[in-house]
Amino acid sequence: MSERDGFEHGVPCWVDTWQDDPQAAMSFYGELFGWEIADGPEYGMARVRGRDVAGFGSSAPEGMPPQWTTYVWVDDADATAARVREAGGSVVTEPFDALDGGRIAIVADPAGAVFGVWQPGEHKGAQVVNEPSAWAMSLLQTPDPEAANEFYGAVFGWQTEAFGPATMYRLPGFFGGEPSQPVPRDVVAVMVEGEGAAAWMPGFWVVDADAAAANAEELGGAVLSPVTEAPPGKQAVLADPAGAPFSISQVILPEGSTS
Repeated sequence: MSERDGFEHGVPCWVDTWQDDPQAAMSFYGELFGWEIADGPEYGMARVRGRDVAGFGSSAPEGMPPQWTTYVWVDDADATAARVREAGGSVVTEPFDALDGGRIAIVADPAGAVFGVWQPGEHKGAQVVNEPSAWAMSLLQTPDPEAANEFYGAVFGWQTEAFGPATMYRLPGFFGGEPSQPVPRDVVAVMVEGEGAAAWMPGFWVVDADAAAANAEELGGAVLSPVTEAPPGKQAVLADPAGAPFSISQVILPEGSTS
């Protein structure tokens, strides 16, 4: 399932970062993940094996610091934006047509975690996921888990299941992920309770978490949370030179298993 040609309603499908210095961001991530970068006048594309994995915008929206945005595939961006409001969230940017990308709205849940809803056009989201140098899954950190569960259930039909200190968001009927993953294949996102501002953060897979964390610092980024053992592997939270946080995970499979 690492190569994709589209997703379905209610499934996170894309990540991008809008930065005041996109060239610096593209240089950092290109070196860190080995991405092929296709720079455009308004939007840059990161690729693995020539397939899209993430995007770079040319400026951060007014009032928002440089950060990563996770987009959820929807059948109707306008209807979903209305549902967000009905469920207690807010619309940061009203639905708009995005070149060949389809129709997009930037919204926030009741605690203020910002994300995008995307009614796709010609571009159909990430074409490579769940492998080293690609995005795997995004995590929501929020001070109000109960409100988050109610909101995302109302907007997307996500159901919850405890997974240690975290909560898995599952979308019944969805079949994604990888056979070797330690969670059901209908899991679309993860939520953890945390202090501070609510936020979505993308997670990328790497071959070697320790080496990636050290490389990020050498490239001008920062290690926000050091590499720790986190079955089925290792993980850390990093930030790029502009301060946008993201996580990395190294998946270590048991001996004798296959990916």
